[in-house]
Amino acid sequence: MPLEVAVVGAGIAGLSCARRLAEAGMNVMVFDKSRGPGGRMATRRIEDAQVGSFGFDHGAQYFTARSVAFRQTVKSWVNAGIVQPWVGRLMSFDAEGLHPVTSQPRYVGVPRMSAIGRHLLGDLPFHPEHRLWECQYDGQYWHLQFDGQPSVVAKYLILALPAPQVVDLLEINHPFYTNALLQDMLPSWALMLHCAAPIDTPFDGCFVNVGPLSWAVRNNSKPARGHVETWVLQASHPWSQAHVDAPRDWVAEQMLSAFTQLIGQPIIVAQQWVHRWLYALAAEALTVGCWYESSQHFGIAGDWLNGSRVEGAWLSGQKLAAQVIASRLSRELSPA
Repeated sequence: MPLEVAVVGAGIAGLSCARRLAEAGMNVMVFDKSRGPGGRMATRRIEDAQVGSFGFDHGAQYFTARSVAFRQTVKSWVNAGIVQPWVGRLMSFDAEGLHPVTSQPRYVGVPRMSAIGRHLLGDLPFHPEHRLWECQYDGQYWHLQFDGQPSVVAKYLILALPAPQVVDLLEINHPFYTNALLQDMLPSWALMLHCAAPIDTPFDGCFVNVGPLSWAVRNNSKPARGHVETWVLQASHPWSQAHVDAPRDWVAEQMLSAFTQLIGQPIIVAQQWVHRWLYALAAEALTVGCWYESSQHFGIAGDWLNGSRVEGAWLSGQKLAAQVIASRLSRELSPA
């Protein structure tokens, strides 16, 4: 029996859309190529025999809330215990040195960033490790082909994927093909450090404007992260683009060297891990919010359609869901 709604992509945009559709009474199933929900709201969890468990927020570092709708949602997340404000000491660094950063409310998932994705997913049916490679519309239903998995038939199809992955799935004559094709998605390298001892720095998070790095954060300064000294370093998008295919060991060496120069002291690294986000950020995100084609029950959502922030991703999913619901209601009310 066909599904009603297939949402492909379990990042914040896809989960925001899926949750709202489910709350409107639609039957929704979520698919993602990864092992868990959340997309770049991700956490690398480590189990260590000596110090116990700890983790790294190696994707999105925090988020802000500007719109009324998202502020209300964040407030509900705080009340639910899955989000807390992060009041870490923030600075910026440039050729002239360190500078304080004006404070604004910044939020993180607790006990890790991935908590938000899991909260949005809730009890919705979820199929991880499903990479979509083909989707065809027969005039009534979508036929979805996943790598090494049974095919799926659905009435509505929502793609909440990075622009290059959307391009791979669209027909070249699709009206939104060019929009997606022209979206340049930038990569970002992340280095995760488990340090043998606490590092004495004047900041918990630092925006870096020179050299390979763009951001350095003491991950355990965030709420509910424990006391193991953990740092996440993120390389700038231009540097990551220039070295997108470089060996991971070399990338780690360059990023660690830049970090020790930033803090002005050597450090003892107990363990380290490297991750490459191939589609971390849209170079120039669109502002259309989403795309919906009611005649084919087909929609596209993502932060690259709505300003690149976590909030933009959530709003993109909400806007698309509203259009799907309105279209469905219109069809139900139309005379046969």
